[in-house]
Amino acid sequence: MNSKPVLTVKKLSVVFPNGGNGMSSSNGNLHALQDISFDVAQREFICFLGPSGSGKTTLLRVLAGLLQPTSGRVNFIRHQHPKIGMVFQQASLMPWRTVMDNIKLPLELDGFNQHKARKKAREMIELVGLQGFEDSLPRDLSGGMAQRVGIARALIHDPDLLLLDEPFASLDALTRERMWMELSRIWQAKQKTVIMVTHSINESLFLADRVLVLTQRPGKIKMDMEVDLPRPRMDDIRYTSHFGKLAKKLRAAIE
Repeated sequence: MNSKPVLTVKKLSVVFPNGGNGMSSSNGNLHALQDISFDVAQREFICFLGPSGSGKTTLLRVLAGLLQPTSGRVNFIRHQHPKIGMVFQQASLMPWRTVMDNIKLPLELDGFNQHKARKKAREMIELVGLQGFEDSLPRDLSGGMAQRVGIARALIHDPDLLLLDEPFASLDALTRERMWMELSRIWQAKQKTVIMVTHSINESLFLADRVLVLTQRPGKIKMDMEVDLPRPRMDDIRYTSHFGKLAKKLRAAIE
């Protein structure tokens, strides 16, 4: 990426007093992240890769403004108050609302009139390939379809930054791989700046422009690797020798 950064993170650390919700150190505090620094360019897709407990979700919560860091700073270059979309590990849909109503919820909360909200929601439904399911309830959707609704809901207010917290972790292997293709297609169409966390090497390589590897707690950046694979990426790219070489480098960094 040659464009100027739209987001800079400098020496970010997060310490939870008294251990937070995890195991604590000898002084009773939990050091989740330590001295995290990185830049993100406009329209760049970054994956943070690391084992469980490396602080990946904590980092996303800081970027989303849901958690204050103990030290360091997060600076959005172009927007003092950027619009942020977030997709969670579970779709977190409201069970009594239809696909259409779940997707347009952010616009309703922003005060959009119903006509404009429904028009924008229809555009998002077409983008994620859920035509014909507008009136379906979450209980009638597969796991992959529910996550598409979550992605559409996160994109409907045209966010400056899209955060993805292992959105496909709960899906079976085949559905998960299909969703890689879907997300790659959606990213190509919308060209959003994306930060995703995952513990899957193949997922990170298939989707990202760069992969940043986090260490075990306290999470530190161990590697920042460019993914020099051509786009758009088709499924067969995972079986190329270069993909295998990149995967080997990431595996060595994690181990």
